[in-house]
Amino acid sequence: MAPTPYLTLNDGNKIPQVGFGLWKVDNATCADQVYNAIKTGYRLFDGACDYGNEVESGQGVARAIKEGLVKREDLTIVSKLWNSFHDAEQVEPIVKKQLADWGVDYFDIYYIHFPCSLEYVAPETRYPPGWFYDGDKEVRMGKASLESTWKAFEQLKKKGLAKSIAVSNYSGALLLDLLTYAEIPPAVLQVEHHPYYVTPNLIKLAQQHNIVVTAYSSFGPLSFIECDMKIAQDMQPLFEHPVIKQAASAHGKSAAQVLLRWATQRGLAVIPKSNSQKRLEENLNVTDFDLTDAEIQSISDLDMNLKFNVPTNYGIPIYCLA
Repeated sequence: MAPTPYLTLNDGNKIPQVGFGLWKVDNATCADQVYNAIKTGYRLFDGACDYGNEVESGQGVARAIKEGLVKREDLTIVSKLWNSFHDAEQVEPIVKKQLADWGVDYFDIYYIHFPCSLEYVAPETRYPPGWFYDGDKEVRMGKASLESTWKAFEQLKKKGLAKSIAVSNYSGALLLDLLTYAEIPPAVLQVEHHPYYVTPNLIKLAQQHNIVVTAYSSFGPLSFIECDMKIAQDMQPLFEHPVIKQAASAHGKSAAQVLLRWATQRGLAVIPKSNSQKRLEENLNVTDFDLTDAEIQSISDLDMNLKFNVPTNYGIPIYCLA
């Protein structure tokens, strides 16, 4: 297996181009999955407060370090600020809680998860707090500006609590706005990205400003079918699409590898996950072959501007992230 390439960020730090995403990784198996992913060769682990598995993720890391498989500095540990902690005075305390949950002293990358402020919910009340103020159906929007949250992020970097600071789910307009007030620009933009949702102009904008793009949900509707999302259930799975299958056959690769290579060959980072050891290895091994320009274009031409990870698709009445 070829070594995973690293991408250089605009702050001089480097990250593996292929990582392991922790969204929807079950708590009961999370520690073992993280440990096994490290044994397999993964060095980037993309987590978040909202995933509810940071303690278990940290246990997997601790086991790998204790057994001498890696050192802390070999790993890129990533987390995200949830919407209800956007108030500037809440940022550092929640980061310190998340670091304690992971059992580490710093995050390599720390993201604003969504550009959407919700009213504060104390961790002692409910953690992770989710989208609803009451944990059921009441939505309470917050009053924190994105600028005030970013200024708190800049302090995280200056204090060494996060080596790189970044944003997720930002639009082009929000990214440009951020660049007008940022003393420290974001190092990474993480967005939903797959052949049904290509967003070429957003990616061009980020790259113009030397911001690395990380793609999540690289397999499109597959990521959301288990969320009982009807729009995902109604779509043709990308693994079964003739364009993807044809490219996979031509290169002797799996459909998943083709989808990941479509992203990595265009300079993006990816964070797939799998419970299968075979697929875990395949997903990591996606930089040792090249798709043709025609194959990349034909995959990109599947674009439907179809975004799955929108609150309203889960039945959550928040309309600012469409």
